[in-house]
Amino acid sequence: MVICPAVLHMHGELMRALCGACGARWDAPAEMAVADACPSCGKAATRPDVVWFGEYPYHMEEIWDAIRAAELFVAIGTSGQVYPAAAFVQDAGRAGVETLELNLERSDVSHDFDETRQGPATELVPAWVEEVLAGR
Repeated sequence: MVICPAVLHMHGELMRALCGACGARWDAPAEMAVADACPSCGKAATRPDVVWFGEYPYHMEEIWDAIRAAELFVAIGTSGQVYPAAAFVQDAGRAGVETLELNLERSDVSHDFDETRQGPATELVPAWVEEVLAGR
């Protein structure tokens, strides 16, 4: 099994800052205000580098490519209600990728998974990892 070596922060990173004017990104200071000047353009348009509701998530092309190239797609703790992430399992399935849902209860997209397991993530994830490490 190949594991993706990178973490793609589709919802951004709270410890990073973003300029709403020029798009520059930098490490966020301990305290930040909209009136703070951007270190690149000098405009007062700073904000946390996170995706707010209504904004398109980051890195979506890389995420879709990784899903389609995967051997296994696992969703842990999802409602299956928020798109585009709720469509990941369907895209994986169309690409022939095996899919597994580890969730407290069935999600709105459970029917799209090859296998679903219900229970607390604190129990399901370690048990699943043991299976993977043992070679299933």
